[in-house]
Amino acid sequence: MYVCICKGVSDHRIRQAVEEGARSWREVQAETGCGTQCGKCACVGKSLTREAVREELMAAAEDLAYAV
Repeated sequence: MYVCICKGVSDHRIRQAVEEGARSWREVQAETGCGTQCGKCACVGKSLTREAVREELMAAAEDLAYAV
């Protein structure tokens, strides 16, 4: 779904930015342009960013676990 109509940013693109290393809303904004024009998408963009970062950190933590 499109999150930012002004810049044409989808939820997939936000998740992709996080997968590529963005760890904050500011980094996602810099990478995608989401929320930098009219700002109406900022709340949804921030929520998606938080969720994607949380999922990415959980996946990274699972990779560190191993059987003893």
